[in-house]
Amino acid sequence: MKRRTTLTILPVILFSSFAGYAGAQDNTGTVLHTDNIEEVLTAISENNPELAALVQDTEAMTFQMKSENILEDPTIEYSSFYTSGVTGQSSSELVVSQGFDFPTVYAARHKRNELSRAALADNLENERRKILLEAKNLCLDIIMFRQIGELLSMQSEIADDLLDLYEQRLATGDATALEVNKIRMELMSVATDVASNNAALDAACRNLSAMNGGQEINFVADEFPLTETVTDREEAIQEYIGSDASILAAAKTAEAARKEVSVSKQGWIPKLEIGYRRNTAIRDAQHGFLVGCSIPIFSNHKKVAQARAQSTSAQSSLNYARLQAEAEARAILNEMEQTESAVNAYNEPLMRETLGLLRRAVEGGEISLIDYFVEASGIYSNLTACITLRNSWQKLAARLYVCRL
Repeated sequence: MKRRTTLTILPVILFSSFAGYAGAQDNTGTVLHTDNIEEVLTAISENNPELAALVQDTEAMTFQMKSENILEDPTIEYSSFYTSGVTGQSSSELVVSQGFDFPTVYAARHKRNELSRAALADNLENERRKILLEAKNLCLDIIMFRQIGELLSMQSEIADDLLDLYEQRLATGDATALEVNKIRMELMSVATDVASNNAALDAACRNLSAMNGGQEINFVADEFPLTETVTDREEAIQEYIGSDASILAAAKTAEAARKEVSVSKQGWIPKLEIGYRRNTAIRDAQHGFLVGCSIPIFSNHKKVAQARAQSTSAQSSLNYARLQAEAEARAILNEMEQTESAVNAYNEPLMRETLGLLRRAVEGGEISLIDYFVEASGIYSNLTACITLRNSWQKLAARLYVCRL
């Protein structure tokens, strides 16, 4: 009886498990073995290639901002003059000069750049949370696939027992070949579902290891984690909005844009230049200092208006981000409530008990095999739907509290 189930389903399980193990071992010998999602997220935050690239990009943009608020390069000019009747050089001129902006301009740019760097940090945090949320969703899917796999295993075991029973009845003339074939087709259907579920489980495990930079993660949990129940909707919404890294980044960007207006207003201040000049003739040399300025008559044209327009745009983007975040938080909460109501509508202990009663009834000849499969199929579908809904609720909760990742 049970040898038949083993021959049908076990190769699929063994193949997918071995393939996952072998693929991971090709990348690295380091394996994280855990049933704790937080440990998985900690590892991914340290090893994720995409996040590492984002960190380097942010660092590069930070250095670029710093380089935009430093002194200009000094200039050195040397001129050689020749006069008719004089052998060789008759005179020369050496000029060394340094240009710089008015000190208040550097201070204003520094403040603007600080705000821009803070916005970059918030954007990086926002991307980090997105990556960790994706990883957590993979962990939740792995748990769901394992629970569905347990359900399919139970379904296969019962069908296998019934096949053994009805083959014995067929031999004694108490069952028909049609009933035996019906059970065999049920086993084929379950085997197909097992293969599909194992493939999805294997893909989720591989993706999780890929997010960990190719270092294998053996996430062994098969129960959904305990999650905080939302008791105060408005408090949850305010936490979502107040900790949204994209909103924090938009706020810093808007503030930096306002500071840019101040920088642009100071664009009318002339740029200063000081230096040293040395003139030499055949017999004499003259030394002196160079003082000058560059009057921004044309270069600052319309820059204040441009900065104001950008500031208005940044503030509008911030307002929209806040409205969007609030709408998203409320939508998540509503969906969580609907999903929780749907989960509560299922009585899992009752359904599992009913499966046992149906099994005993068909084995005792109280109901037909057809009636059993019709009823059992509905119960298995409901149990699968219940698992899927719990997975959906967990993902919604992860989105709502993404700021805690």
